[in-house]
Amino acid sequence: MPLRLIFMGTPDFSVPTLLELVAHGHEIAAVYTRAPKPGGRRGLQLQPTPVEEAARKLGVPVLTPKTLKTEEALEEFRSFDADAAVVVAYGMILPQAILDAPKLGCYNLHASLLPRWRGAAPINRAIMAGDAESGVMVMKMDVGLDTGDVAMAERLAITDTMTALDLHDRLSRLGADLMVRAMAALGRGGLQLKKQSEDGVTYAAKIDKAEARVDWTKPAHAVLRHIHGLSPFPGAWAELDNARVKILRCELAKGSGEPGAVLDDLLTIACGEGAIRIIELQREGKGRMQAADFLRGVPVKAGAKFT
Repeated sequence: MPLRLIFMGTPDFSVPTLLELVAHGHEIAAVYTRAPKPGGRRGLQLQPTPVEEAARKLGVPVLTPKTLKTEEALEEFRSFDADAAVVVAYGMILPQAILDAPKLGCYNLHASLLPRWRGAAPINRAIMAGDAESGVMVMKMDVGLDTGDVAMAERLAITDTMTALDLHDRLSRLGADLMVRAMAALGRGGLQLKKQSEDGVTYAAKIDKAEARVDWTKPAHAVLRHIHGLSPFPGAWAELDNARVKILRCELAKGSGEPGAVLDDLLTIACGEGAIRIIELQREGKGRMQAADFLRGVPVKAGAKFT
């Protein structure tokens, strides 16, 4: 049975779920997203969120409230008379009154295997921690931080070739399909919920730019996962000849030496144990490029050092 839904989301990650819900016949009564922010080349134009852009193309009403805690915001939310709300990376806390407003509740798509990586940056943290897998989960929301009862889940292996953007895109598509299946089950009264375990709870703190500098004294696998977990944003970085270089993609390589030392003419860099080879990077003030293209313009010989 198609449902009348409120959709709440903001970034690119959220868009596939919105589109899939519409494609499967659900009625989107309204879309809630964050207010446009200054952007553009000079930072003067207000840039709508990816979700707002998608909603406008669909002809769905868009709301960008600064808060949901006022009586006016609650009454407006209730006025849409939704069966349920679907929340995907909205970026604003929902108070209890909002959670209680839809007849069947509010359902969040979260990009981790809860209770591991509750919080703001589950994709980055899973890669940086060296996790072997990630996934998406649909949960019925409560007022806690990603503590609601879980309805459905899908798992996905994390390989050493995956960056945060790679995993983001895979989970975004996987999550859209999962939410469509969850809403279908909800519509026919067959969505089953299970309480989250209190064992294995971890928190995915927001990424701090201060974390981004590469620590070459760590083992090669930890360096690789740190680099990939921060790619493309904010980008793990090191200095070469006093110039900052973001490292966006790398691979494990053979070799050893003083941490940060360049071991050959192919940008193989020694770590505390083992080595990595840089595949893609970005010089300060320049665009991203393949290592081979970088080396044609800036030859880096064995004996140079990243710090």
